[in-house]
Amino acid sequence: MDLDTVRTFVAAADAGQFQEAAVELAVTQQAVSKRIAMLERTLGVRLFTRTARGAELTIDGQAFLPHARELLRVAERAVASVRTGRRPLRVDVIASRVAASGLMRGFHRAHPDVELDVLMLFDMEGAVAAIRSGAIDASFRAVGVPGRPLPEGIASARVLDEPLQLLTGPAHALAGARSVTLAQLVGHRIWMPGLVPGTEWTAYYDDLVAEFGLTIEATGPNFGSDALLDTIADTPALATFMGEQTRLVWPVGHGLRRIPVTDPTPVYPHSLIWRRDNPHPALATLRDYLGSAQPGEPGSDTWKPAWARR
Repeated sequence: MDLDTVRTFVAAADAGQFQEAAVELAVTQQAVSKRIAMLERTLGVRLFTRTARGAELTIDGQAFLPHARELLRVAERAVASVRTGRRPLRVDVIASRVAASGLMRGFHRAHPDVELDVLMLFDMEGAVAAIRSGAIDASFRAVGVPGRPLPEGIASARVLDEPLQLLTGPAHALAGARSVTLAQLVGHRIWMPGLVPGTEWTAYYDDLVAEFGLTIEATGPNFGSDALLDTIADTPALATFMGEQTRLVWPVGHGLRRIPVTDPTPVYPHSLIWRRDNPHPALATLRDYLGSAQPGEPGSDTWKPAWARR
């Protein structure tokens, strides 16, 4: 059903005259008559009866009018859902407890007027595909992994270098340390069951292992952060890495320790990626916020992979 004919029908019903409807729609009276006739042929009924006073709705016209109004309202909502500036800004933060999620919470507090849809996509390829298709507006990712360049038309900007910390249980040999160096971690078992081959964070930790001779184990099923915390708390032989801004809550009895890592401090590079031709006005607002309101940068004695040093 052609929406122009439906819109013309509603205008004529409200005006009671085809001429007034034509003025409202900025068309000729003949065009109004043709559109009404087309709609009547489509429906197979008469919608108006011509009288000396103008045009009156038939019984069928009266029955169709509320549905016609609803058709126009649905069409307007459909257009508004994708109209730039009138739909939510859709951003992928990967997971709910990590630094990217914290950055978006800060953005929401600073700009409560910006409507947001926050999504959590697992892999880089899926996030890039969603950006290219327009399904999302932006994603937080580590950029520059060898052999995985961003496609043409996708832009990126570094928004945060996040220091890693060592997480141990109370019985671990390093639990009492105020800080630990990377050299001191050699020989200790660091358990990270969430590492999945092919992801950007696995590429990061592979380079960390290769450069400093660490032992990172990704064995066993990944039952999530709560199970990881339980295991670290109960197993003196295991520790894990955690981003400084990762927000987790654990029972008091766990006695877990978050210990800064130094000499150098490994930092994880978070970047925002988006499609260069994305016109959503809130995307520029988000980029400005991330460029000016991010937490203080770590000191100069830091480490990140060669592919993330630019």
